[in-house]
Amino acid sequence: MPVMHFKVQWPDGTEANCYSPSTVVGEFFVAGQRYALSDFVKRAREALHIGSERVREKYGFACSAALDQLAQIEEAALRFAVDPQAEVKVVELL
Repeated sequence: MPVMHFKVQWPDGTEANCYSPSTVVGEFFVAGQRYALSDFVKRAREALHIGSERVREKYGFACSAALDQLAQIEEAALRFAVDPQAEVKVVELL
């Protein structure tokens, strides 16, 4: 199953490398695009759940790495949730 990595820049300028077990993440994000924080988290949640389910369909179990990545994204997003203007930039899709 082809994996995909995506690099994001949080509102404070820090960057994080993220993992998806599937290229489906490319259907949810565009490199160079900025997303409102809540939209970014929503898209990441949907993409990573789809990726995890694709692993389940192929191997019979969910992808724990995708769910761990989602938890990391959700935890990081909490730091910026008080700012209604917070945006996350998808730096690149690899």
